[in-house]
Order: sequence, then C-alpha cells, then structure tokens
Amino acid sequence: MQYLAIGRVMGLLLIVFAFTFIPPWIIGLLMGDATLAPFEISFLIALGLGLALFLPLARSRRELKLRDGILVVVLFWVMLGLMGAVPFYLEPALKINFSQAVFESVSGFTTTGSTVLVGLDTMPKGILFYRQQLQWLGGLGIIVLVVAFMPLIGVGGMQLYKTEISGPMKDERVSGRIADTAKALWLVYAGLTLACALLFKIEGMSWFDAVGHAFATVSTGGFSTHDASFSYFNDFSMELTAEVFMLLGATPMALHYLALRHWSLRDYARSSELKFFALLLLVFFALLVLTVLISQPEQAWLSGIRWNLFQLITLMTTTGFGLSDATPWPVFLPVLLLATALIGGCAGSTSGGLKVVRMLLLSRQGLNELRKLVHPHGEFVVKLGGRAISPAVISAVWAFFAAYVFVFSVIFFLMMATGLDVVSAFGATIATLTSAGPGLGSVAGNFATVSTATLWVGTVSMLLGRLEIFTVLVLFLPMFWRR
Repeated sequence: MQYLAIGRVMGLLLIVFAFTFIPPWIIGLLMGDATLAPFEISFLIALGLGLALFLPLARSRRELKLRDGILVVVLFWVMLGLMGAVPFYLEPALKINFSQAVFESVSGFTTTGSTVLVGLDTMPKGILFYRQQLQWLGGLGIIVLVVAFMPLIGVGGMQLYKTEISGPMKDERVSGRIADTAKALWLVYAGLTLACALLFKIEGMSWFDAVGHAFATVSTGGFSTHDASFSYFNDFSMELTAEVFMLLGATPMALHYLALRHWSLRDYARSSELKFFALLLLVFFALLVLTVLISQPEQAWLSGIRWNLFQLITLMTTTGFGLSDATPWPVFLPVLLLATALIGGCAGSTSGGLKVVRMLLLSRQGLNELRKLVHPHGEFVVKLGGRAISPAVISAVWAFFAAYVFVFSVIFFLMMATGLDVVSAFGATIATLTSAGPGLGSVAGNFATVSTATLWVGTVSMLLGRLEIFTVLVLFLPMFWRR
C-alpha cells in the first residue's frame, strides 16, 4: 500500500472540495442570509486539511495501484460525508445534531435524497443551494472530475476512475486517455444540467429553483428547495421536463457523449441495456395504468396516470422527487413503485440500484440455464450488444447480486433493531441502499423523527449503495492489507 501517494491524492481532493463552499456562500450573500460563517469555517477547515496533506507530499510521483485507488475512494467518500456535514451542523437555523448533519450530507453526496430537514421554504438560501449542489457533485462523482485534471500534477487517475464508475464493465472508455474520458463525461453532465435549468426557468420557476432542481434532476438526487417537493409547482410541463431529464440522468453519460460526437441517435438504439430499461419502464407503467383503470373511478383516471408516470420514473431512476396525490391507492402500489428502485438505472449513469445491465445479464443467463435443461450438452453464450460476455463477468454479476441481497437483509434487520416497524424498515432499507430517497411508513416523508441509531445505519447503507458494496467490503479482507 502506497500511503504517501494516497495521502497526496487525498490532500488534492480536499483542496478541490474546499472551493465548493464558495458558490453557496455567494448565493447566501446575494440572498441576504443572516449568517455566512458555516461556509467560511468549512472552507478553511477543508483547505487547511488538504494543504496539510498535499504540500509535504507534493514531490511524490508514485502511481496509484488498484488497492490504493479503492482505499482513496472509500476514504474520500467518508471524508466528504463528514466535511459536507459541517455547514449543516454550524447553521443555527437548522437546529440539528451531528448525526443528522452527517446523514443529510451523505444523502446529498450519494444522491439519495432522504432528508432530516423540515421547513425548507423558510431556510437560508445558501444552505438550500448547498444541499442541491451536493447532489450534483455526487451525481457523476467529484472524484471523476478531479481525475480529469490529475495528469496536470503527475497523478494517474485510472484506478480512481475504475473504482468510482459503476457497473460490471468499468474498463470501457469514450476516449483513449482516462483524463479525456472524465472531461467528456463531465461536459455532457454539465450540458444536460444547463439545458434542464433553462427549461425549468422558461416554464415558470425562479432562477434559484430552476438551477436547484436541475441539479437534483440530472443527478437523480431528489432534494428540493420546498417541503412539498415537485408538488409545490403543480405544473404538468415542469413534470414532463423533470421526467425527461431524470431518464437522461439514468442513461449512461458515455452514451450521450457518443451520440453527440456522432450526431446520431443510433448509439441509443444499439444499446441493449437502454432498450431493456425502456422495456421495463413500459411494462411497469402498463401495470400501473391497469391498476388505475380497475381500482379508480373514471374521473380520477387522468390524474392517476399522471401521478403514476411521475412516481415510476422518479423511483426507478432513484431520484425520489415527491408528487402528492390524495387518491387512495391499493396497498401494493406504493410498495411496487418503491421496489422498482432496486433495479435502478443504467450503469455509468447517476442512478443507484442494482443497475439495468446486471438485471439484463442475469435474465439472459437464467434463460440459458433453462435451455440447458432441454439441451444438457448445449453451449449457450450470454451476449450483450452482439458481443459475447465472458464467464468471468457473469460470475462477478452473480456475486454482486448475492452480496447485494445479503447486505440488504443485514441492513433491513438492523433497521428493525433500531426501533422501526417492519414496513418502515423495509422502506428505509430500499430508500438508502438504492439511493431512492423516500421510504415507507414512518420514513415515507423524511427521516426527521427516527433515532440516532437509524440515522447511522442509513448513512452506512447509503455509502454501501453508492460505492457498489464490493468497494467497501473488500477492505475487510486481510489479504487487501498484505504487501
């Protein structure tokens, strides 16, 4: 383990992160917030720690290895959660404790969208902007942004990139150099955010709400600047815009880049994962519409279909925006909608969950096992996009699925052990592990009233989900620490 190189990169990441406190400070200054000290103190702490780590090791030029990259990513996400909590904890208007501040910070960075805050409409604008910004930085991963500039100081970023990007096939690039790949992905990400913000503004949002909700939409984060979330606007055109950009956020950023570079939609049409994602959405939506037509009076059909479409997209993309609806629904419907978050969006996107490509590979492998029952001596190959997938990848996907089920079960029982009832514990587990945001029962709206133990279990769950479980679990293997 190259601890000097790890310390140097950690210092660099903290220095970069320190400057993210400046935009909310400016917003707070312009909007007349009563105090700006939380951002000033946070900036000084992050910058001071970063410089203390980086400067003594500035001349170290060792390349990060795979294990170093894994450790850096895990350490930095933990550090992000702790440092990101400082403004929340120091802001007197919030009146929250340290555990709640860390939960809110980690929820933002992991684009979960679960919150402990209430009374958003009267909160300082700087803090509200800061919450939205956290999701945007965490959506594609601040580490991927830093990787783009690491060659300038002689730090290779391959291992960080491979650890940060989600999905079973992480070695695929959109450019020859890893730094160029990171830059390309962030340019697409920023472009989508700008387009979303402009449309929200044209449709009637204030600039503050438009930018804040664009951050939350494209990052599939789900935080809002209002307690009522998207219901605050009650505008169908805004909902449609949000639905489109949530789906774009749940689509691989690399696919957007290739489509723009080739100036063609063929790259989308060739993606087996994207087509499977669209098929799942259509199947779930048809099931929801059928439920509405059977269980609701005719005059409620239109509003029911509108509500179901928005909730399906916001949960399957693991965004978690809220859209209130007073119509009583069958008990299974909210559970079904929340369960779609277990599938999540595409790999290489901002969404959480198991990822569609894994579900696609598992379904095709399962189909091959059925075929073998008919033809025991047959050779069946799993293909994706016309290419044969190696048995090693299939094995890794099965291992990930098994680990996901195991971790889900452990967190579920821990949530119950902290005092939640079965329904609330199930909802809280899905909400935090998949980055969906809203849960069921007592955590359907927020986590403001849960115990401190529940908050810490949820915090660990969010980090496990964001880092795709294996990245964290591998640290507990003795061989990881051996030379």
